[in-house]
Amino acid sequence: MSVDTNSEPDEGDSDANIGVGIAIGVALGVGIGTATDDLALWLPMGIALGVAIGAGMGTR
Repeated sequence: MSVDTNSEPDEGDSDANIGVGIAIGVALGVGIGTATDDLALWLPMGIALGVAIGAGMGTR
């Protein structure tokens, strides 16, 4: 059994995950904002959710 002694996360993976999370959040925000006719509220909320989703995907 081998143990990985490198505990440093790869920065490229984290950045890519945050980008994917923001894309998901923007899509959710636009979808919900369009459905509820309140895009000005849901677009920033979607971006914030996307950053949270991306950061969560970036942690292992």
